[in-house]
Amino acid sequence: MAEMNQSPRGTRIHIGLFGRRNAGKSSVINALTKQKIALVSDIAGTTTDPVYKAMELLPLGPIMLIDTAGIDDVGDLGKLRIGKTREVMTKTDVALIVMDAANPFSEFEEKLIEEFKRLGTPYLLVLNKCDTVPSADEIAEKLQAEVKEEFIVVSALNKSGFDRLRSAILSAAPRAFEDRPLIRDLLNPGDTVVFCVPIDTAAPKGRLILPQVQALRDTLDANANAIVAKENLIAAQLDNLKTPPALVVTDSQVFGKAAKIVPKEIPLTSFSILMARNKGDLTGLVEGAKAIESLKPGDKVLIAEACTHQCQAEDIGRVKIPAWLQEHVGGELSFEWYTGDSFPEDVSDYKLVIHCGACMINRRAMLSRQRQCREAGVPIVNYGVLIAYIKGILKRVLSPFPEAREALS
Repeated sequence: MAEMNQSPRGTRIHIGLFGRRNAGKSSVINALTKQKIALVSDIAGTTTDPVYKAMELLPLGPIMLIDTAGIDDVGDLGKLRIGKTREVMTKTDVALIVMDAANPFSEFEEKLIEEFKRLGTPYLLVLNKCDTVPSADEIAEKLQAEVKEEFIVVSALNKSGFDRLRSAILSAAPRAFEDRPLIRDLLNPGDTVVFCVPIDTAAPKGRLILPQVQALRDTLDANANAIVAKENLIAAQLDNLKTPPALVVTDSQVFGKAAKIVPKEIPLTSFSILMARNKGDLTGLVEGAKAIESLKPGDKVLIAEACTHQCQAEDIGRVKIPAWLQEHVGGELSFEWYTGDSFPEDVSDYKLVIHCGACMINRRAMLSRQRQCREAGVPIVNYGVLIAYIKGILKRVLSPFPEAREALS
């Protein structure tokens, strides 16, 4: 039950720790959390895969701390670990670049700074192990003069400097970055929203999926009313209302049914489109939908699923979307899938990238993936936008979002 009450990973500020092997990243994690979360050893390369730790950092709120492998790792396995570290960089909201005070600054840290500047990610330079050198403050002053950056001196062993580090994290963290409205900015107090929630084989037993829960909570936060019904009861619910609802939100998979049932004067959209606006750039995803018309049989298409789940017979990303898209194109396409945190470093071979609703990743990760596609000249769209386009109702379901609707035309 405790897990049900925790903030989802995708809504937490992500704070990643980066640096060379044995810089003390894991020790800094443990000192920040005041727990032995990360495995600590004098052996270089102890941390192999990224380690995630959810916690509260007041007054910021829920955060996700991520420990990563050394950016200077070696060998074939080392290259794979560095690849995982680079994946974390794209989703990091605040980066801590951790250095050993006895061997503080090198080309590795310089490249990390350059990359975070390119990504637009705030970063902090942390000079760790100050207990191992006689004059850590003098080292920091000298580095600050050379690098023209501020260095925060800490010792994970004796816990010194961590009050200053926590304050710096609070100052650097983008407070409003994750706290974006999902639906509440579309509503006035007292409005009614009707949620169309189909229950199929992919629906989790005994609960709703995350976007549905978040949309329901956001509606309540707006002091609005929520009605939740399966698709076969939506017509009856609309007939029972004395006044039309302010909005109907449906699952994208039943777009066709919902569009026929809901009168055209009532705004209609989907959970996936709400998530596209919340987690990424909806206008960019709508622009990506127009590339569907240029697809030809044999083209390579990437489908990115940010969560890992057991595929069902009627899986949306593995079965339904490929079938709908191939029917629209008039021939077979070459599909590839990436799941979880994985995303290809090079997307230039694909003619289209189709992303899920992104409820399991944070906003910075989704924007980073969109930026990567844009820089490669590859259009990207998400499930809800693509389905609405193929069903011929995208313009209608974008009615609550005039800027994105304008991009379509």
